[in-house]
Amino acid sequence: MTTAAARLEIRLNAKDKARITRAADLRGAPLSAFVRDAVLREAESVMAAELTVTLSAEESRRFLKALDAPFQPNAKLKKALARAGQV
Repeated sequence: MTTAAARLEIRLNAKDKARITRAADLRGAPLSAFVRDAVLREAESVMAAELTVTLSAEESRRFLKALDAPFQPNAKLKKALARAGQV
């Protein structure tokens, strides 16, 4: 079993704490474990929603086509590469 190394403190009004405590009791879990698990589930949900890109079938086809196409630098990039070569 691992030991917790960091603490997180939150302030709740009495009504909210009682509600969370009741839910933890119904699950048969210690309050801190119940809160930790709920927060971690929410964190995973937020990260999945914010860090995942979902493409339609058409967007997927266009993306894969762009990946397969040979790279063609534009004029600005060619100019920047030429300047970098002079340095």
